[in-house]
Amino acid sequence: MKTPLDTSAREDLGADFKKALDEGWLPIREVARQTGVNAVTLRAWERRYGLIVPQRTPKGHRLFSAEHVQRILTILTWLNRGVAVSQVKQLLDTPQAFSESVENDWQVLCNTLLQAVTRLNERTLDDTVNQAIALYPPRTLCEQLLMPLLAELEQRWQGQFGAQMERVFFHSWLRSKFGARIYHNNRQLRTAPLLLINHSDLPLEPHLWLTAWLISSADCPVEVFDWPLPAGELALAVDHLQARGVLLYSSKAMNLAQLPKLFNGVSCPKMIAGPTVCIHHAELSVKTTEIAELFLAEDPLSAHQDLVQRGLI
Repeated sequence: MKTPLDTSAREDLGADFKKALDEGWLPIREVARQTGVNAVTLRAWERRYGLIVPQRTPKGHRLFSAEHVQRILTILTWLNRGVAVSQVKQLLDTPQAFSESVENDWQVLCNTLLQAVTRLNERTLDDTVNQAIALYPPRTLCEQLLMPLLAELEQRWQGQFGAQMERVFFHSWLRSKFGARIYHNNRQLRTAPLLLINHSDLPLEPHLWLTAWLISSADCPVEVFDWPLPAGELALAVDHLQARGVLLYSSKAMNLAQLPKLFNGVSCPKMIAGPTVCIHHAELSVKTTEIAELFLAEDPLSAHQDLVQRGLI
């Protein structure tokens, strides 16, 4: 299995590494691209759990085979079933050992984070998420931990004293945490960004930032506007940024009559995402036929998947 690397990538490699690539081995950066599991996580799986044991060049570079890639995809399957990363090796070796009674590590992590939020314990919140980010790919982490946590918190915050305090604390932390990671990712990238806009009146919209992080982790730069833009200025922002696309995220009802005016002059692909898609499902479905290149997604995961499938990221 040979995977071509760009010229600049090959220039950075030693002779032994180049020879291995010519023989069909894959470097860690290419495996990360193919599987969506970043290099830091792949190293953690190897070092802490022995889930993957790549070959090494004399200089210590990791090399992966097609079989390694398939094993990584199998690992992701188990993680997405709620299995703890510490238990995956046993399941890979003896898959018949799986049962629904396997401890759900995700719920343990979710409870830890829930308690940290209720106590305004930023250190525990940060340390727990840092450990999870090192072990799980962004999409798996969103699906199995962060989105369920947000759902539990929203239920907890219904009419409870102290709810606004906890909400502001957690949403501020989440924006700061993932905003920093997005900034770091953006600094490594030179291509046209995707413009994401908070189109609801909810400040620090957490699902907007999770969407931005997922997109950013797919090597696509993002520009996040955490406040709605008026008609006319959206087209101006797209022009200044030379954006590859626009994503409006809203967890509230929208004024759909304003959409044609809002998107006037915006020729790049457009996506509306969030609960607003469920609220206005029938009307927005009609809008997708009236407004060129307008797509819909109900949550960060479906937005990310749709953007990948359309080749926008």
